[in-house]
Amino acid sequence: MEKFEPNIENKEKLRDATLVFLIKKEHEKILEICLAMKKRGFGKNRWNGVGGKVEKDEEIDNAAERETKEEIGVEIRQTNKVAELSFFFPHNPAWNQKVHVYFSEIWGGELSESEEMKPQWFPTQEIPFDHMWPDDEFWVPEVLSGKLVKATFVFGEGDIIQSKNVQIVESL
Repeated sequence: MEKFEPNIENKEKLRDATLVFLIKKEHEKILEICLAMKKRGFGKNRWNGVGGKVEKDEEIDNAAERETKEEIGVEIRQTNKVAELSFFFPHNPAWNQKVHVYFSEIWGGELSESEEMKPQWFPTQEIPFDHMWPDDEFWVPEVLSGKLVKATFVFGEGDIIQSKNVQIVESL
C-alpha cells in the first residue's frame, strides 16, 4: 500500500472549519471542559467540541460563533485560538479540512441540546478520549495545559491514524 504524504503547504485544498470548547477555569487552571455528543452526520456518536464548516464569505471567528449558537444555544463572547489542525482523508478527500480550535470561557445563555449536539461538562481529568476522535488524545491535553498546537493527521479508513505530526508553537 502506498503511503499518503499530505502536501501541508497546499492549504487551498483544505476547507476551513471551526471547533469551540467552552472551559471553566480557576486560578488560571482549566478545571472543566464542555464536550458535546454528536447525534448525526460526520463524527456521529463521538464527544467533541462544537463547530463546523465556514460558509462562503464568512470570517472564521464568525463561523465559530454561529456554530456554537446553533449547536448548543450559547453566544460566545470571547475566544482564544489554541490550535490549527489539518486533517487528510486519502480515501475521501472531501473530508479534508483545516480546523481552527478555540477555547471560550465567556459566553451568554444556557447550554441546550440541539438536533445535532448534546452538551455536557467534564472535569479535565475525566475526558472520555475512548469516545472521541482518535487524534484528540494527541493534542487536547497540550492545549488544556496552555500550549498552542499546530498538527497534521492523516486518517485511513475506519478512522485509523496513518500518520501524525503534532507541534507546540509560539503563536497561531
